[in-house]
Amino acid sequence: MRIGDRRRLRSDPLEYVEDLRRRSATKVIRLPGGGWCLGDPALARVLLRGQEFNEGRSGFFGDLLPTRAVQVEVGHAVRDVLRARLPDYRAALAPAVGGLPPVTRWPAAGNRLVYRCLADLLLHPGTPARTRRWADRAADAGVVFRASRMWQRARAEVPRARLIAALTEQVQQRRRQHRADEPRDVLDAVLDACPDHLADRTVATVHLMMFRAITAPVAASLAWSVLLACLHHTTDSPWPWPTDQIVREALRHRPIPWMLRRTIPCPTTFAGTSLRPGDRVSVSPHLLHHDRHRWTDPDTYRPERWAESDGHGPYLPFGAGPFACPGASVAQTMVTETLTALAEGAHLTVTRGDTRAAMSEGIVPRPFILHRTRTE
Repeated sequence: MRIGDRRRLRSDPLEYVEDLRRRSATKVIRLPGGGWCLGDPALARVLLRGQEFNEGRSGFFGDLLPTRAVQVEVGHAVRDVLRARLPDYRAALAPAVGGLPPVTRWPAAGNRLVYRCLADLLLHPGTPARTRRWADRAADAGVVFRASRMWQRARAEVPRARLIAALTEQVQQRRRQHRADEPRDVLDAVLDACPDHLADRTVATVHLMMFRAITAPVAASLAWSVLLACLHHTTDSPWPWPTDQIVREALRHRPIPWMLRRTIPCPTTFAGTSLRPGDRVSVSPHLLHHDRHRWTDPDTYRPERWAESDGHGPYLPFGAGPFACPGASVAQTMVTETLTALAEGAHLTVTRGDTRAAMSEGIVPRPFILHRTRTE
């Protein structure tokens, strides 16, 4: 990718990909960094749901897990424990929100809020204090929430290594112990779903991947929901939309995934463009969520659209097809309930709000200031 493209991508990644679509003469968009992007919803559906493009293991886990079946089992096990522990997440919300100062810097404050409410689900309270301290440190040091600057990411390698070492010891200990039938936390769920022959450190690394995959998207979706709702309703009256509509519209307007990528397994043609085995082809959720032929007023942030029966197009904030996020409904519930707790009995306003996205393993908001004034 040329320097100019990198700068434009950093400046506004969503405007960048929209400009690529505008300049493309076909529905198959050539990406400057290599590969292709499908700008047409029908073609995107073929790629994301077609069996020939979704065989084998998901690239999310890399080579950590031996088979697709194990990948699916891990994903479902983690989803199930989170779903079962939703009441605990709800119970953690009130004290966590109550402890927020009136003025906070986001998305960092939202990251800490979501992590605090998830901490006991990720590692149950009986986990050794040393392991939990390194998990806390990882949440603040750019391990769980990817730091924006290179030097910050380099510095995060130390707490990451310490957390992996502590988790590895925990895996060893839990494998020696007789555990309850029901998983106590996400680490138990990962351990139960992984094959017995998998190395302790590998299981620990899978747990950290799930730790990040749960916490970071929920926090980013919450931050977008707060920012967009506050920017589009500036009076002192309560928000005119239900929180579930705010969240759904935020996930449409600013979906977290940047690109959903597949590798072409055999010679393929999309809309007249010939592709070879090994070519990378992507779908941009942002482009599909802003398709003028499928959505009514796609560039307008309108939570009330979710109360309407028509004007809806393709919606894939958590992916689609066999590789879609298995915990999508749980994640959406967590975002909605956290936003509800934030807004309850309070008036929210933002300053320094910027709707341009930043890139951080997905689309995240730029820093803004949230003012939370109690009304009760």
